[in-house]
Amino acid sequence: MRLGRVIGTVVPAILVDELSNTPLLWIQPLDREGRDDGEPLVCADGTRMAGPGQVIYWVSSREAALALDPWFVPVDDAIVGLVDEVRNYSPGELDP
Repeated sequence: MRLGRVIGTVVPAILVDELSNTPLLWIQPLDREGRDDGEPLVCADGTRMAGPGQVIYWVSSREAALALDPWFVPVDDAIVGLVDEVRNYSPGELDP
């Protein structure tokens, strides 16, 4: 799973039937510090709740196809959760 921020919505001209009720969102991948990390991409919103400016986590490949209902729809990336808070710990900080 990777972090990202929703930067917009996508309105497709043609869409497969299985994705007709799934929002498509434009996201900016983020690094662990919350900085932009890579090129923006389109994700199918498996939560159906993400909106512009929101931090989300997303998956790719087979995991993306499994994250939506029905399973195995033709997507490369899918949003699977909304992020409330990000905490960064230094190595060893959580060791008992």
